Amino acid sequence: HVQLVESGGGSVQVGGSLRLSCVASVDTIGRYCMGWFRQIPDKEREGVAGIESDGSTSYADSVKGRFTVSQDSAKNILYLQMNSLKPEDTALYYCAARGGACWAWKDENLYPQWGQGTQVTVS
Repeated sequence: HVQLVESGGGSVQVGGSLRLSCVASVDTIGRYCMGWFRQIPDKEREGVAGIESDGSTSYADSVKGRFTVSQDSAKNILYLQMNSLKPEDTALYYCAARGGACWAWKDENLYPQWGQGTQVTVS
C-alpha cells in the first residue's frame, strides 16, 4: 500500500513561488503515473499536472508556463514548482499515484492513492 505525504504549502504573495513535495512510502516515483491536483471548497478537484514514469509531463492550461512537475526517483519524491502565483491558485493541493501510463491524467477517479493535501494560499 503506497502512502503519499505532501509538504511545502503555505502563504505567499501574488507573484511569489512555492515548491511542493510529495514523498512516497515505497518505490513509486519514477514507476507510476503521478499527478498533482488541487481543490477549492465546494468545487471539484482539478488536475494541475501529471508526470509519466519516463518523465513526460502534462499541465492544465491554467498553470502552463508557471508550474513545473518533476520527480526524483532515487529519493522517491515528486515535486511541483509553482512560480508567478495568482490568487486563483489558492487551494488544497494533493499528489496522487496510479499504475500504468498517464492517459486521462486529469481524471481523479483513476488514482487509487492520495496524499492528505497541503494548503497553498496566495494573496
